[in-house]
Amino acid sequence: MVDIGPYSNYRLTVRLELANKPGIFARVAALLAEERANLGAVDIVSATKTRMVRDITFDVQNEEHGERVLDRLSSLPDVTVLSASDRIFLLHLGGKIRVEGKFPISTRNVLSMVYTPGVGRVSQAIAKDKSKVYAFTSKSNSVAVVTDGSAVLGLGNLGPEAALPVMEGKVMLFKELAGIDAWPLCLSTQDPDEIVRIVQGIAPGFGAINLEDIGAPRCFEIERRLKASLDMPVMHDDQHGTAVVILAALTNALTVTGKRMEDIRVVVNGLGAAGTACCRMLLAAGVSHLLGCDKEGIILYGEAEQLRACRSDLTACLTRDKPKGTLRNALKGADVFIGLSVGNILAAEDLDLMAPDRIVFAMANPDPEVSPELAVSHCRIFATGRSDYPNQINNALAFPGIFRGALDVQACQINEAMKLAAANAIAHTIPAGALSEDYIIPSLFDKEVVPRVARAVAAAARDSGVARRRTKTNDQPFPE
Repeated sequence: MVDIGPYSNYRLTVRLELANKPGIFARVAALLAEERANLGAVDIVSATKTRMVRDITFDVQNEEHGERVLDRLSSLPDVTVLSASDRIFLLHLGGKIRVEGKFPISTRNVLSMVYTPGVGRVSQAIAKDKSKVYAFTSKSNSVAVVTDGSAVLGLGNLGPEAALPVMEGKVMLFKELAGIDAWPLCLSTQDPDEIVRIVQGIAPGFGAINLEDIGAPRCFEIERRLKASLDMPVMHDDQHGTAVVILAALTNALTVTGKRMEDIRVVVNGLGAAGTACCRMLLAAGVSHLLGCDKEGIILYGEAEQLRACRSDLTACLTRDKPKGTLRNALKGADVFIGLSVGNILAAEDLDLMAPDRIVFAMANPDPEVSPELAVSHCRIFATGRSDYPNQINNALAFPGIFRGALDVQACQINEAMKLAAANAIAHTIPAGALSEDYIIPSLFDKEVVPRVARAVAAAARDSGVARRRTKTNDQPFPE
């Protein structure tokens, strides 16, 4: 087990060679204090009568600040910078994942069984009955994490190479949280036709497809076409994983405030992939009063039944050329604000336009739509997508359990019923008596989340007729 240590986004470890005489290290410490670089560990690597080598660790504000500190250290008399390393980059050296067999190939006999000629018998059995591929290969527990790098985190269109470390991180979460073997596939095309063709081509080797960091509106078409053409679960997590966790958090927030889903007025700001999916999920859960805003203003509105009727393609209901008002107009009398847009578009005082006991989910990263420090005194419940504030709404609470449940029953798709079941399972992981304004969503490290979600999703798949395998009630939710 690697001891990674505490998190800091800009923590440097610098190896310095210093003259071994009084006052030299004091100069280093004074410089760091002057630069407001937070000094951490200091270790002696080696020492002679004249020279001393030390490793010092300190936090800086950003990359530019780190470079300035290193330049100043280099200019100190009797101090030489031998090397500097960034702990985050060191953690990524050589990548974060690897492939390992389940048992060693230690003898010629084992080699003959796992490879030629023995494996030929297994191949022939699958050729006669393709369903046996789930029993005799890794397909039943494998997910392809597919991206074109067009919408990497909140950083934009960085391309497939830059997307790879993010996909490796997601693969680690699949394995760590749900026991699923996932594989990052970063495609060197952003053409929807080619992406669909490639995924269709690689699909036989996987049990499910997780689309990731593909920009809107292409992500809608790609997911729709793959769901129509593949007999396996396909889910764009940026859309549906986010929507599931938002619904779970909202369910508990309503319990805390004593409000009902069918009565509340909801404003969703930002109608990209996540925002559109969030609107669809809220309508499916029973929300009757919904306004959707984007940079043009209020562009999604109408009677609940009208919106529910077109929620399979909610983009068709958007009226970008005929906005009905501004975001602030939409906030008047609203019970809930859900931001899936950009940072700092609201002042804390704007929240006072909303109804009492207001619920605010400001999800933009790294800067929420409204300053958390100021907003908390203007609302009853506040949540973000960040880990350094209470109530982090993180889609990693949803996707491991959703795919675990879908794989366990060999579902042919991930449907609305399965997503609603996942949201309900996440919400009810927290006992009703433990709910509070600062605790409406469980922690990512709560070991109950994935098993609960997996069981709920598997049951919903069976009840909705998309499960091809019926598991026993006492089955383990995922491999130990």
